[in-house]
Amino acid sequence: MTELRGPVRIVGTGLIGTSIGLALGRLGVVVELVDADPDNALMAERIGAGSRLVQIEPQLVVVAVPPDHVGAVVAEQLKQSDAIVTDAASVKSKPLTEARALSSAEDLTRYVGSHPMAGSERNGPLAGRADLFDGATWAVTPHETSSTEAVELVRRLAEAAGARTVELSVEDHDLAVARVSHLPQLMSSLAAGTLVDAPAAHLELSGQGVRDVTRIAASDPGLWTQIVSANSPALSGLLEGIRDELDRLLIALGKEEAADEVTAVLNRGVSGAVRVPGKHGAPHIELVPVLVTIPDRPGQLARLFNDAAASGANVEDLRIDHSPGRPVGEVELDVKPDSVDQLVRVLTERGWAVHR
Repeated sequence: MTELRGPVRIVGTGLIGTSIGLALGRLGVVVELVDADPDNALMAERIGAGSRLVQIEPQLVVVAVPPDHVGAVVAEQLKQSDAIVTDAASVKSKPLTEARALSSAEDLTRYVGSHPMAGSERNGPLAGRADLFDGATWAVTPHETSSTEAVELVRRLAEAAGARTVELSVEDHDLAVARVSHLPQLMSSLAAGTLVDAPAAHLELSGQGVRDVTRIAASDPGLWTQIVSANSPALSGLLEGIRDELDRLLIALGKEEAADEVTAVLNRGVSGAVRVPGKHGAPHIELVPVLVTIPDRPGQLARLFNDAAASGANVEDLRIDHSPGRPVGEVELDVKPDSVDQLVRVLTERGWAVHR
């Protein structure tokens, strides 16, 4: 069995590279940090992600650089040592093609692509967290000549970081992330873009719905330009499908009797939404929202959580809505159906305004 002993060289100390270093640090694995920007490497070192100064012969190299540079850096690292090399890019076909063009067939057996499905709108080493991958899914994407040892070591890396692994072909991975990550990013950006020229009076009506839809639109445009460009084949097919649905919806809205067509579009959305896995990757379960009005002052969330815990209900998910101009917020506590009555009773007894 292949064990992850280290040392591990991490090339690129942004959010992902730094977080991998911090996660490996929990296990005492020696980590070398390399970055074209010395300030990033220094900051990652200062928060405990590894060391810039160790001179090591690595067991494993993790390439965590921007997507446009992954293939070249993978090839460079394969030439520099006999280590197994992986990368953390969110697209796999383009890096593999570029690394294959720059590497010998023998060296390429030591390369296995991978992709931790975790991240944030924030970037840079200061956004790094040791627990970023805890419970996350980490895709392992071997190519036709990846060695068994290399695949196993990359799987061990993901598990050491706290993630669970899923093995996919390079092509399946790129289509999967186009569906669950890249397309949602573009849809969020398109929706947020309609707000740029909106009158202030319109924005004052903003609620949690628009916040949910536009949250990831705040992500780094430069990084996402590289990602969606690298995955254009998979994205193009999905976008064409979206375009067809939009055309269908526009035609329906131009009719006097649009309800059936609109309902069909909305029903298809419901059918897709319930397929999204639930907490810890478990199958989707139907939850009941319990809405609680909460004063906007310190300590109220802690009091609400304590009172909810006293009811014995497990809060499976929650959302907080602060509408403009209101002195209160609304917290939605999502619980299983058999917990609703008890939760409502206890919260009401303790003075909360509760809505079902």
